[in-house]
Amino acid sequence: MRVGFAGLGAIGTPMATRCATVHELTVWNRTGARATAFAGAHRGVRVAATPRELAASADAVITCLPTSADVAALLDGPDGLLAGLSPGTIVVDCTSGDPATSRRIGERLATLGIAFVDAPLSGGPPLATEGRLTVMCGGSTDDVRRAEAVVAPFAAKVVHMGPVGAGHAMKAVNNALLAVNILALAEGLVTLAKAGLAPRAMIDVINASSGRSFVSEVLVPDRVLTGAWPRLFRLALLEKDIGIAHDLAHELGVPDAVISTTRERCRALRRELGESADYLDPIHAAERAAGVELRG
Repeated sequence: MRVGFAGLGAIGTPMATRCATVHELTVWNRTGARATAFAGAHRGVRVAATPRELAASADAVITCLPTSADVAALLDGPDGLLAGLSPGTIVVDCTSGDPATSRRIGERLATLGIAFVDAPLSGGPPLATEGRLTVMCGGSTDDVRRAEAVVAPFAAKVVHMGPVGAGHAMKAVNNALLAVNILALAEGLVTLAKAGLAPRAMIDVINASSGRSFVSEVLVPDRVLTGAWPRLFRLALLEKDIGIAHDLAHELGVPDAVISTTRERCRALRRELGESADYLDPIHAAERAAGVELRG
């Protein structure tokens, strides 16, 4: 399949690397040097100078950008995606975006005979590298079936969530729940450490008990207890996703006291820690505030 890939960020790069082994791949990135370097490292990959050029030779275009607004901004103008996309092609948006913008994009493309599937991801760069991402899709049954072949190189699980926008709704709520777990564990673990408990022992008990989560089972042992603290996903992007979940709840008239509180706390931490902070840095901040370290 001829695939155009837009967005070579932290997760987009390993996704595109997997695609290069299966598809006839062309890449585009807002920082052109990154696309050029990627093509130089992967035989057969072409570089597009513009989104239009990316789309012109593609059966499918994958977008993987920070926000839905970034995706929408690629559409218009003489060098935009719409100038290059042909009827019958499909756009698979792997951005962690918002449902409302996705619906608008999908409706607009549909009038031109172009399919659209919102297909955000779970698993992060490590699982992208291994081709084991979970992809949550919004779109028609036929379009999602087509999207499965596009994302196959980096996906272990593809789930059809519903119509366009449903994938982004699912991803936003999932990430809001991730944030709830990070903040709750940060408070709980530093409290136990301050009380004199050994970090490894407390995590072993939590993970054998009802308080366990992906954060306690994987992220804390691998990245916090070891002191590794890899920079894999920015807190700013997590805070953006919580905001999408909050806005969705508000739109639907659903009370969201926990998600709303989590959003405000992550927003404050984003201001305190800066735009480059990692999504696990709230645990680091809790350590500093309590005067303890969760290592062992």
